[in-house]
Amino acid sequence: EVQLVESGGGLVQAGGSLRLSCAASGFPFDDFAIGWFRQAPGKERESVSCILSSDGRTYYADSVKGRFTISSDNAKNTVWLQMNSLKPEDTAVYYCAAVPAAYYMTYGPQADFGIWGQGTQVTVSS
Repeated sequence: EVQLVESGGGLVQAGGSLRLSCAASGFPFDDFAIGWFRQAPGKERESVSCILSSDGRTYYADSVKGRFTISSDNAKNTVWLQMNSLKPEDTAVYYCAAVPAAYYMTYGPQADFGIWGQGTQVTVSS
């Protein structure tokens, strides 16, 4: 079964940290790019960070550069998003998603990610 399962969300005060995990199964992890997206109430979903599993190339949205770090362990088929210096505006449901590497290399974070997790809530209090 093709599956992405996120974990690690929660409630944290501004300035704090959280580490999200995304466990993948059912597809060749090494041949995919994994992205983290978020959607806040009343707002459109936005790309936060992506990683190309084959070579570790990364992308970060300007809003999270210097605060978030994406990493992966191909042996564990897992991607993490380390979020530091969290701000109230980071509050959202965070999703991980996967897309074949070939599509990601062509379209980048705007690629049509076809595999999605169920999401995990991140709430940052001021």
